[in-house]
Amino acid sequence: MTRSIIDPITRIEGHLRVEMEVEQGVVTDAWVSGGCFRGMELVVQNRTPQDAAQIVQRICGVCPVSHSHASAIAAEKAYGITISNNARLVRNLIEGAQFLHSHILWFYNLCALDYVNPLNALDANVADLYDIAGQYYTTNDGEAITSTNTDFVALKERLAKFAANGQLSIFSGNWFGADEGKAYKLTPELDLVCTAHYLEALKMQARASEIAALIGGKMPHVMTIVPGGTSFYPTESKLDDLLAMAKEINQWVKTTMIPDTLVIAQHYGDVAKFGKGVGRYIAWGVFEGPDWPYGRDYTEQMINRYLPMGVLDEKLNVSNVQENLITEYVGHSWYKGTGTYESPYFVTEPDFTEYDVDDRYSWVKAPAYDGLPMEAGGLSRVLAAYKRGNEFIVDHVDDMLVKLGAKPGQVGVLQNTLGRTAARQIETLYISELMIMWTEELMEAIKHGESTYFEEAPTTTGAGTGFWEAPRGALYHSEKVTNNSIDGYQIIIPSTWNLAPINENGEHGPMEAALIGDPVEDIEMPINALRTVHSFDPCTACAVHITEPKTGKTFKTVTSPWGVK
Repeated sequence: MTRSIIDPITRIEGHLRVEMEVEQGVVTDAWVSGGCFRGMELVVQNRTPQDAAQIVQRICGVCPVSHSHASAIAAEKAYGITISNNARLVRNLIEGAQFLHSHILWFYNLCALDYVNPLNALDANVADLYDIAGQYYTTNDGEAITSTNTDFVALKERLAKFAANGQLSIFSGNWFGADEGKAYKLTPELDLVCTAHYLEALKMQARASEIAALIGGKMPHVMTIVPGGTSFYPTESKLDDLLAMAKEINQWVKTTMIPDTLVIAQHYGDVAKFGKGVGRYIAWGVFEGPDWPYGRDYTEQMINRYLPMGVLDEKLNVSNVQENLITEYVGHSWYKGTGTYESPYFVTEPDFTEYDVDDRYSWVKAPAYDGLPMEAGGLSRVLAAYKRGNEFIVDHVDDMLVKLGAKPGQVGVLQNTLGRTAARQIETLYISELMIMWTEELMEAIKHGESTYFEEAPTTTGAGTGFWEAPRGALYHSEKVTNNSIDGYQIIIPSTWNLAPINENGEHGPMEAALIGDPVEDIEMPINALRTVHSFDPCTACAVHITEPKTGKTFKTVTSPWGVK
């Protein structure tokens, strides 16, 4: 038996442990353990919904806007508020800025080093780089594009100095030697281009956060999303600045992020052979649609979002969400009780015992929809939008499928580690286009004298649910309020769906299921497991343990803040 431990996996957000059992070079069993108890439901108890919209953002520093948004929606449903059109546009913009920041951060700075090797870039022939890269990076006129402003000679020299000093700065501590280096497949020239884009991504994600801070007062943990609308009142000058930044990001995503996605996909076709997961998907929808308002018809509201709501079964048939079908099982989690609870379940009672994969092994509960584990995230949203007929998503997904050697409509081929990684960039491009459109719409609304951004609550007692999406997937906030005081609150975050432990029927959650079947060529550097974990973009820091029953080997790796070593 061999157990390989990566403790923790870095380049993610939070606390997570993944334990895997390996036989004959394949993962045969897996257990995912969330190592952080947040308990935010207890923090907001007896507070006002206005307080909650600010407090729950502290769940995450990467996606605080989504938590505030979902909390505000829950309060608005409880109080019978329909926000104004201007507030809709402002909230879409601040959410969109956060999505762009998170997607760029994830793809480049958290995920890319599973595929891009800066050490290999030291062998690049810069003189030939433009001809080689021109096969992948071109404008509509066929002109080669490799980077926005990078001096490749200077970058190569900089990398050489890092290597000569025995360290690679922000690139240190990664598994570039996995499977004796054969796990990395890009040419030196493409590695140099993608390394340059990794560095550019630091600037572009900062630009997206700048937009969020412009609208939200600061970032992370914005201050302007409130139940009833927004406290941000835009000026023409601020919207001019916002529009310029949105266009800059959009151009970079088109010419850099999308081509990088295709480069990785075309060189790592083997990563499409594993990591499917449970094959069922949920998306609650995000970015309120143009036919506003919808009144109290919540289902119509979620379907008409720019990225629509959808529940997809094993055959990718899409249906509408029914809240009463959402449950949580706690029998393998560190909470009091052993059963399954229907949402909304307003009780959070932590009860840590010990780590035991045969009993309780995670702070994460096991949510289910209609009794089944479901995957959430970028792939789920793209599949839901595709099945709902979103024209932009359909056209760009079909175009990517063709470039990857599949046929239009064969979206099932995206159900794997590579597809999960690639599909999210189509969403990034879509959101970057929407950001420009929303800004221009808000400019026109102001010119026509629309000035309402906040609606008062007609009542202060009620119950409501905020179905929304964070960048990592389906987000659920539900609250019960009496005289403006919260006496019940429940949160199900995206990573709770994806990192769910084994449920009452013995079924693995999405990430555990996706890890089972992953090939492990190098027991001390299980790079494919790392790729699968990062494809979910889990909101936790994590550790991986691998056991091989046949040999009895166990491996454990301790990591630095920058990566596995």
